[in-house]
This record gives sequence, C-alpha cells and structure tokens, in this order.
Amino acid sequence: MRQFRTMIFRLTLKLAKKIGIVPLPAIPYDDNRNPILDWNAHLFTVQRTQYIILTNTVSLYSTVMYGRGITNDKKFIREALFCMQEFMILDGNKVIYDNFIESESQITYFSKIIDRQVSGSMNDLIFQAKVYLSEGQKPPFDVSFMINKSPMSYLNYSNPKVEFRKLFFTEDGDLPETRQRENNVININDYRPRKTKF
Repeated sequence: MRQFRTMIFRLTLKLAKKIGIVPLPAIPYDDNRNPILDWNAHLFTVQRTQYIILTNTVSLYSTVMYGRGITNDKKFIREALFCMQEFMILDGNKVIYDNFIESESQITYFSKIIDRQVSGSMNDLIFQAKVYLSEGQKPPFDVSFMINKSPMSYLNYSNPKVEFRKLFFTEDGDLPETRQRENNVININDYRPRKTKF
C-alpha cells in the first residue's frame, strides 16, 4: 500500500482561531501515514506571553515556541518548521528532520485534534512547561529538552524522546526502521481538507 507522506498539524480550536483556519476537518487515523509527519499543536499563555507546543501524535515528542506574531496559517507553518528544525538539530535528531519533515512539508494539512488521550497528555506537558517557564524562568528550547525526558503514562512510562527515535531508528540505533506501527497514521485519500502550500 502507498504511504502518504504529507505533513499534518492537528490544532486545538483556540490555535485554529488565532491563525484564522476554522472550521477544521477531523481527519481520522489510518495505517498508511508516516507517524513522524503527524503533529498536534496547542496555544497556551504564561504570564501574558503566548506559547505554542508542537507534539508528535505517536511519541509525544514536543517542542515549545513563542506564539506572538503567528497570525495566519503560513506564518504558523514557517515558524513551526523552523522551530522543529532548530530543536531537532540540537537534540540529536537532525537525520529525522532532514529525511522526513524537511522533504515532506511542502504541502501541509490541518485537522482537529481527535484523540483525547493525546490532548490529555499534551495538557500534562503544558503543565510542566508552565512551571519551567514561569518559576524556572527557562527559555522555550530549554523547556523542550526537559519535557521530552518526562515519563508519560500514555507511553507506558517511557519518555517522548526515546519513543520518537524509535519511529526512525532500530533498537540498536543504527538503521532506519521499515515497519509501521498500527493505528497511528492517517489516510487522506478521500479527504479534501484545507491545505497550505509552503
């Protein structure tokens, strides 16, 4: 079967309103989607400063960025990809960004967040991020490193960084993985959702 390789961002209603792309379709999961290309995004505020958390659907691997000035879909995509690239390089995941995200992000689909477990886990990550941002006075990149080391019940108490790398690397960390996980991907064959060329 063909594997669909376009990017998708699943947005909360609050963020979708901020960048002017409501209403959103609800694109279901399917076995034909590469999980590295499936992300969720949520807007939150700490001490009157807006932040956006970007979270991989399967692994909960996340990065936090500033939300100020992001007022439309094109600005969101540009800033999100830039933030993901910068963070993944620093976090030792440049090969994943280069092989998948950079090459497959020319067309990006938007959807509602449809998995309550994922949104609940994102809320847990946001709670941690708020503590580090406010009480610890940490910048977003430092916060991203911290939250990705947190054991999560959604991941059977593994952490997001470990699980994200499993999407690409074998257990010994040498070669790209060829198998697909079940129930973590989306089929866009029969959908004509809002899409943005970048």
